[in-house]
Amino acid sequence: MQKTPFPSSLVRLKIVPAAISAALLIILSACGSGSGQATSPQPASKPLEGPEETIKLYRSNCIACHGTELQGQMGADSDLRHVGSKLSKEQIVLQIENGGSLMKPFKDKLQPEQIEALADWLAEHK
Repeated sequence: MQKTPFPSSLVRLKIVPAAISAALLIILSACGSGSGQATSPQPASKPLEGPEETIKLYRSNCIACHGTELQGQMGADSDLRHVGSKLSKEQIVLQIENGGSLMKPFKDKLQPEQIEALADWLAEHK
């Protein structure tokens, strides 16, 4: 049996973390890359556009249920991409203030001018 110049515990201390790091790197590099082929056609991603403060309000209060691109996370009713063609600005204000079947009310969380800004912006999505 040949002796290694380093104690086996020292070798393990270097090899095990290196192996774990390599495995983690491989796993993380694969995340989101997919096979390069979509299983179904996906619409092109469009970043949110609009007044900066309104976009910030949306991101901090609405994104969990309505998605990063207004696509909805809770079924068809939470899709806001064309909400302006379905609801008037006044109806959008009431929905934000009072909530709905799944949506919680925001009249106690947001200021009236914040609700108005969100409703103005969403009403433009036709």
